[in-house]
Amino acid sequence: MPPQRWTDETRDASCYYGNLIRSSSDADDVDDDTEADADADDERGAFCSGNRPLIAANDNAGSDSRDDWLQTRHIFGLMGFFGFAVVYAMRVNLSVAIVAMVNQTAIPHTNSSVMANDTCPVPTPNNNNQSVSEFWKRSVPAEGEFVWDEATQGLVLGSFFYGYVLTQVPGGRMAELVGGKRIYGYGVLITAIFTLLTPLAAHWDLPLLVLVRILEGMGEGVTYPAMHAMLAHWIPPLERNKFAAIVYAGSNIGTVISMPLTGWLCSQRFLGGWPSAFYIFGLLGIVWFGCWMYLVYDRPSEHPRISRKERAYIERALQLPTELEEPATVEQSTEHIPWSCILTSVPLWAILLTQCGQSWAFYTQLTELPTYMSNILHFDIQSNALLNAIPYLTSWFMGIACSALADWMLAKRYISQLNSYKLWNTISSVVPSLGLIGIIYVGCDWIWVTFMLAGVGSFGGAVYAGNQMNHIALSPRFAGTMYGITNSAANICGFLAPYVIGLIINHRETLTQWHIVFWLAVILNIVGNFIYLIFARADEQSWSLRRHPTTPTTTTTRRSLRI
Repeated sequence: MPPQRWTDETRDASCYYGNLIRSSSDADDVDDDTEADADADDERGAFCSGNRPLIAANDNAGSDSRDDWLQTRHIFGLMGFFGFAVVYAMRVNLSVAIVAMVNQTAIPHTNSSVMANDTCPVPTPNNNNQSVSEFWKRSVPAEGEFVWDEATQGLVLGSFFYGYVLTQVPGGRMAELVGGKRIYGYGVLITAIFTLLTPLAAHWDLPLLVLVRILEGMGEGVTYPAMHAMLAHWIPPLERNKFAAIVYAGSNIGTVISMPLTGWLCSQRFLGGWPSAFYIFGLLGIVWFGCWMYLVYDRPSEHPRISRKERAYIERALQLPTELEEPATVEQSTEHIPWSCILTSVPLWAILLTQCGQSWAFYTQLTELPTYMSNILHFDIQSNALLNAIPYLTSWFMGIACSALADWMLAKRYISQLNSYKLWNTISSVVPSLGLIGIIYVGCDWIWVTFMLAGVGSFGGAVYAGNQMNHIALSPRFAGTMYGITNSAANICGFLAPYVIGLIINHRETLTQWHIVFWLAVILNIVGNFIYLIFARADEQSWSLRRHPTTPTTTTTRRSLRI
């Protein structure tokens, strides 16, 4: 998931401590850096006054000339964007390809007489005056080569997340120890290699396919925490939100591109049809890895091609985060993490439970809706994939809009931080749940189904203004550990949801059984939000406060203000 942003409290304190840090550091270079100090003062003044420009007013601080518009950190952001696009393309293509891989007619179904009265009719050229060549073409899906029932399909689709949840926290720690460049790069490379091996594993043996998907998930699991570590070293605070939005948008764009492209490739004979989707995206991942290793470095100080002015600009802009984040002593760097307090924190459990409910609904849509639209609504694989990609694009736009509105409401003091968390978390949970309920009641009307997914369901993007930023308010010092705990728990739903859905369907591809699937997602999502509304908090917890003194000039206090 994307990294936390500053809270109002952290921002205000950072402005205060920044003056103290600068007053002590500037004493050594008054004569050499007068002009740079003035630029830093302007930047800090704009930031601390509440006017938060994305880029400092003085563009010359980070460039050698007017023609140097594509700087080194911009290349890093662009490569990060493409990296997430590639890994998400490799992550979601199986959800579409499995429709072409499975021979649905060979799967034994029970209660065929009931199914005949509880499914959507297959359109014909004369049905509702539709033509077979119509853009939204629907037909009987082609027969695949694997006889996997619904439970087996759920196991295959969910196996990726067995590995994905294992490397969330270790990935972040390894990035801190050996550098985010190698961890992120090798994570994408491992994902690409096992994506290339997916068709071979599928033809060889089902357990081997499950193992390959688990290993692929382990590779991708390190990407988010590793990128978070790199953004902290490369991107100045006034540009960090913009860069994070661009970089993490790659996951949405990768999904939007991968789904329809996979559907089209599965309908072709190129490289055997569905295997081509794994070969092409896997090769793209390997090509990306070569470019990443050549163009990107862990820190500006290690980059051989960065300009001196851009390096000086980044390092001066990151002076405050460096003072705040880097441990001053070995004793502080190895301080005890209060695991018992963290694991028994009621507000943290509220975040965890609402994330699990939201993730269950999300993974129901991500992994199972292509099957629903093929087996129930009878969409051909190309139209199926395109319709399933649209919600991710609308959710991305809605997430940006809701986050901007949330920041504006907080800046105007129209709402408190706690109520802001609760408001946007409720929107991100309840409104998409209403969309799933709408799918139940519109039945076989594919136009309304698309509206419920892409329109109503797009409000799930509001989650970034909801619980996703709550960890840092509870404990700035241990926000990373807490985020790893909740994100790992939420992603467990990635393999539980497909498996449970497979057990619910269990050879009965009917509207009634799928309605049970949607109702289950709705109930879990709304119950999780209800718990969050009761137990959520936005103030720093006592077990986080007790370990550092209240004097603002101490190094421990400075380190508590994570950026």
